[in-house]
Amino acid sequence: MSQEPEERKQIAGQTLPSNDVGRQQRPRRRWLSLAIALIAVAALLVSGIWSRVRARTTLKAETAQVALTAVSVVSPKQAAPAQEIILPGNVQPFITAPIYARTNGYLKRWYVDIGARVKQGQLLAVIETPEVDQQLQQARSNLATAKANLELASVTRTRYLGLLKSNAVSQQDADNAVGAYNANKAIVEVDQYTALVSFEKIYAPFDGIITARNTDIGDLINSGSGNGVKTDLFHIAQPGKLRVYVNVPEEYSRGVKAGTTADLSLAEFPGSTFRGTLVRTADAITVTTRTLLVEIDVDNPTGTLLTGSYAEVHLAVPAQSSTLLLPVNTLLFRSEGLRVGVVKDGKVTLTAVTPGHDFGNQIEIVAGLKTDDQVIINPPDSLITGQQVQIVQATLPGDIK
Repeated sequence: MSQEPEERKQIAGQTLPSNDVGRQQRPRRRWLSLAIALIAVAALLVSGIWSRVRARTTLKAETAQVALTAVSVVSPKQAAPAQEIILPGNVQPFITAPIYARTNGYLKRWYVDIGARVKQGQLLAVIETPEVDQQLQQARSNLATAKANLELASVTRTRYLGLLKSNAVSQQDADNAVGAYNANKAIVEVDQYTALVSFEKIYAPFDGIITARNTDIGDLINSGSGNGVKTDLFHIAQPGKLRVYVNVPEEYSRGVKAGTTADLSLAEFPGSTFRGTLVRTADAITVTTRTLLVEIDVDNPTGTLLTGSYAEVHLAVPAQSSTLLLPVNTLLFRSEGLRVGVVKDGKVTLTAVTPGHDFGNQIEIVAGLKTDDQVIINPPDSLITGQQVQIVQATLPGDIK
């Protein structure tokens, strides 16, 4: 059996020589390579286009993000149940009085000077009254005459009343005798000059300290009850208990009640405070100052505090429970009124607010806000409602100083 020079294969039911099979497979390989190349080129094109589209989308997003106004926000802080206010106070003695003379004359002697502590009834000064002394001597002579006339009138009245029973004298004569007796009796009982002489001595009306002496020996003294120039000889004050008068602004007047404690601080006592009690108010607003006058009593048994001093009075005034606190740099002053910028869902809403007390770096907001609102700090003047913003920093309510 002879071997054929070329191998045979069956393809599609036909037996072909091997060199014919090779020629058929080469075009297929070229087409396959071409298809792979085309796919690779298409993949590169799609990848390039996609990367550009993605870069463009990212650029648009970043541009839109950068175009948003960056803002810092803060949430309102709930106001404390009580707030401290510091007001100037005028320290006055609990009792103070100028001492005038009740009679005219010349100062003969004084016994106390400024700073002297005196007791009630202590002799302070003596006034020499020559005119009153002369009038007293005349009054005493008149008194002796009146007493003699009184005795005579008494005898005459008794006699005439006895004779009247027997109709020995008329009723008119008896009435005249009784009237003369009563008139002389009144003269005897009234001795005004003796009272004037007693006014020559000046006594302390209460325990206290002499704070002023406005006279000296030989000075002409005019009666305090006269029409001339009055001479206040001394000023006396009782410093054991002090009255501190404070003018409270009208907006705080509702929270000021009797019984409230107050602390006093004075420049001459750095680091020290003195406790007092609010005892009464004027219950009326002063029209000129729009303030409420209140009185605070402070015990001063050792005389540490001096009358007439200036004090800073610290008062704790109850605050409204619904009030909030905001930094003052959140406010927008517009022609339509006070506004703040509140951020909701990335957009700004200009909200009207009602201000309360101004604490310098903070302001009280009475109405218009809630505790969970996000308020823009340092808002630009161009801010409008509906503007989109980006929050870059949020401040907690407790961080408000």
